[in-house]
Amino acid sequence: MSETTGSPVDQPPVALSSDERTWALIGHLSAFSFFITGIGCVLGPLIVWLVKRDTLPFAGEQAKEALNFNITMVLAFVALVAFTVLTFGIGVVLTWPIGAALFIAWIVLTIIAAIKANEGVAYRYPFTLRLVS
Repeated sequence: MSETTGSPVDQPPVALSSDERTWALIGHLSAFSFFITGIGCVLGPLIVWLVKRDTLPFAGEQAKEALNFNITMVLAFVALVAFTVLTFGIGVVLTWPIGAALFIAWIVLTIIAAIKANEGVAYRYPFTLRLVS
């Protein structure tokens, strides 16, 4: 957190082992298992967080951040589907463009987070509900 503004910022890189940076990278990129399993966007980061949170603190924190972001994205997509159903399909005029924008943002932000994690920078996703603490 910045002392003057109180807003989160990327933390500077710290001396981390290659193993810790690699697991942090995997924590973020495991969300792309969505394309294989559907709900893998939550399961991948969850598994990395559960396995590495005690042994590799940086990797555990980044996996938890990815988990929270992906839970937020799943909730957003569920809300879009619910809106479409409740409007008897008419809402698709709004939900399709919003859903497409969310999907692109999910891909881009996940890649940015993975790159930052590989550099040893603690990344925080914007607009994320911090449900897992």
